[in-house]
Amino acid sequence: MINSHRYCVIMCGGIGSRFWPYSRTARPKQFIDFLGTGRTLLQMSYDRILPIVDKKNIIVVTNADYASLVKEQLPDIDDSNIMLEPARRNTAPCIAWAAWHIAALDPQASMVVMPSDHLITREREFEASIRKGFEFVEANDALLTLGIQPSRPETGYGYIQIGNPTEEESINRVKTFTEKPDLSLAEVFIQSGEFFWNSGLFLWSAEAIKRELRKHAPDISAVFDRGQEVFGTENEDDFIHENFPGCMSISIDFAVMEKANNVYVETVDFGWTDLGTWSSLYDNSPRNKSGNVAQNCSLLSYDSSGNIFAVKEDKLVVVDGLKDYIVADAGDVLLICRKGEEQRIKQMVNDARMNFGEKYL
Repeated sequence: MINSHRYCVIMCGGIGSRFWPYSRTARPKQFIDFLGTGRTLLQMSYDRILPIVDKKNIIVVTNADYASLVKEQLPDIDDSNIMLEPARRNTAPCIAWAAWHIAALDPQASMVVMPSDHLITREREFEASIRKGFEFVEANDALLTLGIQPSRPETGYGYIQIGNPTEEESINRVKTFTEKPDLSLAEVFIQSGEFFWNSGLFLWSAEAIKRELRKHAPDISAVFDRGQEVFGTENEDDFIHENFPGCMSISIDFAVMEKANNVYVETVDFGWTDLGTWSSLYDNSPRNKSGNVAQNCSLLSYDSSGNIFAVKEDKLVVVDGLKDYIVADAGDVLLICRKGEEQRIKQMVNDARMNFGEKYL
């Protein structure tokens, strides 16, 4: 039987500029079926949590511009469970709003917070990990994050160093958080066995995260405390529209997790990928005998390997002598970029805006 005091918050407001030109301002990556499964990343996230959390307790926090997309892709979710941010302010204000909202509905609530654009391949293991996490935060005054068993010295993820163990197997106190390291430091992390990838998945009680926000991010908590009486009422949306844009833009990691002294990590391994880049899509897609990935296209390749080809419409792509490239054809934009240089895509997006306005974004 599903615990009625358990809630899920799916954060769904990002633009996904690293997946440009497929991910666009009007339809970011979480609303796209990247893997050809018939379900978008958002829909897969929703499907994944349904065995654990009642659908009436699943809340999607997104930008106001994406309300219609969320309703189209998740028709089972009630409109009252789609929370529309009037401005983008990173994850701490997003999570704060959700916590104040949920606590007003259910003072005994515990909640899992998850991004809408992650790929998880072993869903039974995921379900077991989330259930264990819920049990831990319901029994302890704890902020719990999930740390992923690393498979390589990845420079694109943050890391969590585990500290002292608890009585619960695979749950430790957090010793340190480290932002994206360079390759040499990432290699040291892997060799030590003490560091895990920071998944961006969190569990806590609604009251616990409210308390820690008040302690470590009072500028943010003060905004929501001013509206204490409006949460869960018909006046909530008006209050948010007026006050939310005044929140500072800061991540929950910087605002709370790196400062609090009751932070724990559950170390897990359930086939997790932050599907944030073309390279990560390449790594999680089937490849032909030459090591090329073809998304939504037919491919003839000659002396070419390690490439990903993605097109909006069914086309034949013919390539000769290309190695380790991203070729993404979105109809009005054709991107050709070395996989090893894809961190420059954000700059390319900025340059496109400077030169052509919002036309190609």
